[in-house]
Amino acid sequence: MLPQSLSDEFDFALALPAEILALRVLGAAILCGLIGLERAVRKNTAGVRTNMLIGVASVVFCIVTLELMHAYDQTDSVAQMDPIRLVEAVTAGIAFLAAGVVVYTKGDVQGLTTGASMWLSAAIGLSVGLGIWLLAIVATMTGIVVLWLLRKVEVAAGIKEDSSSKQENGAAG
Repeated sequence: MLPQSLSDEFDFALALPAEILALRVLGAAILCGLIGLERAVRKNTAGVRTNMLIGVASVVFCIVTLELMHAYDQTDSVAQMDPIRLVEAVTAGIAFLAAGVVVYTKGDVQGLTTGASMWLSAAIGLSVGLGIWLLAIVATMTGIVVLWLLRKVEVAAGIKEDSSSKQENGAAG
């Protein structure tokens, strides 16, 4: 299985066809970009690029895991793999990143929703990476509804202040 020449280095036989691999990477970028777009419109720290990169990284980890499982057959006694570790590793990595956007100042916690949107992007990326497109699309739509529509409901109910009026008040004060 080890490459014997330079040409062997670039001749890895993929289990997934190249067009499916490309579709999954681009699909995760687009779906997670939609989540990031809402965050960017709200001027949050993790916007379009961050969420897209989280989704793409999650897809890459999925595809690497799938390819490893295919390359080293599970019946091989030398290589025993647990695909659940993929989800654990991505979740732990995103938890570290998401914790970095959560800020506690003057008795107020900020960034929790942005951190949660990062977790959602990772989950969408994992779903796309595994080819579970329906789950990824439904999760994206649900995430947008939660981030955008429920924000409007919170503002209308007086639970949250509209970020545009907050900026105007800050500029006037």
